[in-house]
Amino acid sequence: MNSRPQAEAYCQADPVFYDTGTRYSPDDASVFDRTLSPAPPGWRRTERGVWVVHTPEGHLMPAQGWKIHVSGLPDNAHRVIDLCWDHCVSHGLPFKFLRSRDVVTTHSLKYAPRSASGKIVTVYPSDEGQLRETAEALADLLHGIPGPYILTDLRWGDGPVYLRYGGFVDRYCAGPDGAPVPAVERPDGTLVPDLRRPVFTVPDWVELPDFLSPHVAARHAVGTYDDFPYEVERVLHFSNGGGVYVGRHTDGRSVVLKEARPHAGLDGRGRDAVTRLERERSALEELAGIPGIPELYGHHRVWEHHFLAVQQMPGETLQTWVARHYPLTKADPAEEDLRSYARRAGIVADRVSRLVEQVHARGLVFGDLHPSNIMVDEDDQVALVDFELTGPVAEAERLGMGDPGFSGSGRTGFAIDRYALAALRVWLLFPLTALTELDPGRTASYADLAERRFGLAPGSLEAVRRTLAPDTDRMARVPASLRRSPAVALDTPAPDWTAVRKSLAAAILLSATPEREDRLFPGDVRQLPTGGGNLAHGAAGVLWALHATGAGRYPEHEEWLVTAVRDDRTLPPGLFDGAHGIAYVLDRFDRREEALRLLDGPGAAVDAVSDLSLYGGLSGIGLNLLDFAARTGSDGHRQQALTLASRLAEAVERGSAPRIAAGPGRGSRAGLLHGWSGVALYFLRLYGSTGDPAHLDLAVRAVHRDLDLCVLAEDGSLQVDGGFRTLPYLAVGSAGIALVAAEVLEHRPDPRLTDALPGLLRAARPEFTLEPHLFAGRAGLLAVLGAVADRHPDTVPCVEQHLARLHWHALSYEGQLAFPGEQLRRLSMDLATGNAGILLALSAALDGRRGFLPFLAP
Repeated sequence: MNSRPQAEAYCQADPVFYDTGTRYSPDDASVFDRTLSPAPPGWRRTERGVWVVHTPEGHLMPAQGWKIHVSGLPDNAHRVIDLCWDHCVSHGLPFKFLRSRDVVTTHSLKYAPRSASGKIVTVYPSDEGQLRETAEALADLLHGIPGPYILTDLRWGDGPVYLRYGGFVDRYCAGPDGAPVPAVERPDGTLVPDLRRPVFTVPDWVELPDFLSPHVAARHAVGTYDDFPYEVERVLHFSNGGGVYVGRHTDGRSVVLKEARPHAGLDGRGRDAVTRLERERSALEELAGIPGIPELYGHHRVWEHHFLAVQQMPGETLQTWVARHYPLTKADPAEEDLRSYARRAGIVADRVSRLVEQVHARGLVFGDLHPSNIMVDEDDQVALVDFELTGPVAEAERLGMGDPGFSGSGRTGFAIDRYALAALRVWLLFPLTALTELDPGRTASYADLAERRFGLAPGSLEAVRRTLAPDTDRMARVPASLRRSPAVALDTPAPDWTAVRKSLAAAILLSATPEREDRLFPGDVRQLPTGGGNLAHGAAGVLWALHATGAGRYPEHEEWLVTAVRDDRTLPPGLFDGAHGIAYVLDRFDRREEALRLLDGPGAAVDAVSDLSLYGGLSGIGLNLLDFAARTGSDGHRQQALTLASRLAEAVERGSAPRIAAGPGRGSRAGLLHGWSGVALYFLRLYGSTGDPAHLDLAVRAVHRDLDLCVLAEDGSLQVDGGFRTLPYLAVGSAGIALVAAEVLEHRPDPRLTDALPGLLRAARPEFTLEPHLFAGRAGLLAVLGAVADRHPDTVPCVEQHLARLHWHALSYEGQLAFPGEQLRRLSMDLATGNAGILLALSAALDGRRGFLPFLAP
């Protein structure tokens, strides 16, 4: 149930923070000439994000209909735009286009969103007659220009012209979780979601024009190939370049099928997925017979897509192997366990090295060595998979694609793999090598830590240090804002915590961009498609955290927030992701009128909300309504909260919540922000407001629901079953359950909660966490342990250990302390994943603050 967005598409625009690249300079060489051109006479020009929009003056745009998308590549996009511009202007057709080559490239990358891939120009015909005329004309104009297939659309002929029925103007309706989504209108006037899945569909009330029938028939014909001897059994993953599947041959043999779409999934050299698949095919043929290299079974073409069938290698990825065996993610590992793991990891690393040497002996560089491309079987024998960057040593150079921390930017030949092998030895003992993307010199300190913590002889990793040491060119590419060491140190026996907190707050304020309309403070990738105002990832959360931790009020930034959300029709209603959370913050900033406008506006409507959670669902909304009722005396808000109580009570009794538990073997989202414990918190506060013991009964029952979704880990901790892993964290995980369970026990004894609480708190003890932040990292574990320390003093040593390990992730921004966000690729300042959340965790740990998030304190 992992819903993490891929970070890659948000790393292209800025080397320090996640961004979409919506801003640009006229001096940017990648900006198209047409982007800088004025509107033609009688036309109006506007910009919307990465799109430049041209509309004839006085044109009445239909609300919805058939639109035309034109596909293309970075190298031909300027020509596509020029041809479409000339045609659309001469025929009075509204259109829009991507503003720069860099944006086209970003949309074409391997892990870019599949639904947007290839779309360079969009044209808006007024009716079906104009649709046909325009599609025919553009198909003639653009004949022979290559571009990726647009997965959401119907292809016109065999060129780069595609069609889809959808909205032309911005209209919104409630989606499945109650959040506003783009909408189209049914004949009865009802707005319904405008679905943009990576497959062509037509709304059930729309009659397909007859002239599209041949193109639909051509689309259906591509799936009939009798000579393809494999049946797909399951999907391993999708990318913009195609899918990877487990399949079965007609002879019963299990295989891995790798798909490549032409012109899609580009790498740093502009090579598409088909080109890389052909490289993989060639490499596997060259490497045939080496144990640990998959056997190539065949190459097939199905319509325009290419497939390789390769041997399915036994075992699990090294990434998964480390997640299962790494001792520092377990509570209180014995020193012998650390030494034993280090020996075993060293054997695995040696085996990988020998296998790579055999690849080199045949004149090839593997080119993409990282833990997800290494398989380990039950006997710790290793294999390599994914050879799409493998090639002759004379051609090998590191640019474009590559896993952060293993890519060895700027290296050539066999040195590419040797760098990755050295990084792998550090990663096996200290899996934070991804941070070298932001701090290339970080690997040496991690090697030092690995030697000390795992009892290795001093200097054991000296050769690794030398290989990984960044050269002058690499250090020169580090952004200036990251180069200065922070003015305050965390890696000392007794940090000055007052100075640390001031430095964290200073970094937040230095990162502010009030001149931008889309965001004020940089945060997680989830901020970018949803807006920069909310509690979890936006300005509301950052400003509240600064105020709540004593770092001050900033009226000019508060005004930015008010302005940003005033007319935002896309806000979902939730507490952490939408209108209710922003209203909560504005009311505490003495902006009640604006808060009530949000609270009583259409964006805060809850009728369509099915999500039960504290994060974006009924529990968080109910808590906020209760709070406003208490602060304003509003009976209307109180009645709304009680209505939600009935819905939540029914859900607790029923025990069914697909958003919390997906089903056997698929994991769950149990915990404070996405699980039943958030529901329990709502009933705890309702009990405090009403005194009705029935509400306390429901709180107990809701926490029990979350406990049903936990498993006992081998270290004796009780953790949420996440499917392929167990989860100890705050948002989803046992730490969040522990926080609510501890408060329930203050009101009523419960044998099951009493028995479970020590195991839940034990899960918050690991010395190592992959990420540092509040919702799913060390800061959340620290905050929970700090918040319960007054009732559970045995947690104090764990609090001290987490404080002492914060420096493992600490970086610098403009000479102040800063932390990386989710996936460790860029810095973040938001509440969920960045500096603001670290500040709140420190307030819990150092000040005993129970209310480090809204409504946690009674």
